[in-house]
Amino acid sequence: MMGGIRAFLARRHRKIVQVLSAALFNANVGGFLSGTIYRGELKKICVPGLNCYSCPGAVGSCPLGSLQASFNSFPKAVPMYVLGTLLVFGALFGRAICAFLCPFGLIQELLHKIPSRKIKKGVWTRRLTGIKYVVLAVFVLALPVYFLIRNGVVTPAFCKWLCPAGTLEGGFPLLIANENLRAAAGWLFSWKALVTVSVVALSVFMFRPFCRFLCPLGAIYSLFNRFALVGVRVDEEKCIHCGRCTRPCGMDVREVNDRECLRCGDCIPRCPTHAIRWKWPTKKEEKIDEKTARGAAGAPDPVPRRAGCANCPGADRRRGAGL
Repeated sequence: MMGGIRAFLARRHRKIVQVLSAALFNANVGGFLSGTIYRGELKKICVPGLNCYSCPGAVGSCPLGSLQASFNSFPKAVPMYVLGTLLVFGALFGRAICAFLCPFGLIQELLHKIPSRKIKKGVWTRRLTGIKYVVLAVFVLALPVYFLIRNGVVTPAFCKWLCPAGTLEGGFPLLIANENLRAAAGWLFSWKALVTVSVVALSVFMFRPFCRFLCPLGAIYSLFNRFALVGVRVDEEKCIHCGRCTRPCGMDVREVNDRECLRCGDCIPRCPTHAIRWKWPTKKEEKIDEKTARGAAGAPDPVPRRAGCANCPGADRRRGAGL
């Protein structure tokens, strides 16, 4: 089974996984027609990616919305279910969830395919990636607890004021299908619509801007990247630090598997020495089919490590990433 999955991913079928997971997480198609939200038993289960509870098609709950709502029982009870779910998802996949199982990430990638002049990454974009940790600390953790202490009930600050996925996947479809909701929409929805339109427009010119700069769920999963069980790994003995893995990457990565790496595997066929491979939680190390990887991207045969390569251009991964 692992061999089949490995071969599937080596052929770069990530988009298929993204589309199938988005369809699965939003399988309540009738909700889009009726303008209503599914509230069945499955809504007690958190999906791994950013997929709004209020989306008419959603059959599960967003982990960020569930985490904020669970603070209503704090400090009498700790939200162990939501925290445990995030821990399991993070320990298994890290930010590979962002690459394969996040519907809003898929939407941004499709928008980026629209022909236009693209904004390239640089030192300034790398610095902006820290904003998502501030969003996590302030809007997901601090403000909900603050409003709980002040008002006796949690205000889900991130979902209420910032989340563009909720507006795009939930707000817009519900208002289109439900006339009563359109009449009730006020300034808050106008603000959320402005945030959403801004993210959507920026996604055309910049690769996954929300994921890179604002997403608190990505910030959580990034903390697990170094030791998550499923993802990619680098064989340091084969690596020549040429930068072919990081330079073409749309994310602000300095090296494979750092906190900005989505562990998508797109760098595997680009590596000239085949030093990058899929990592699986098995006793025996799983190696990619190198012939398949080379065929997928036209990569040359492995090149030998050169003596004195530490002094060659791109020896430092950070320089290789152009940062």
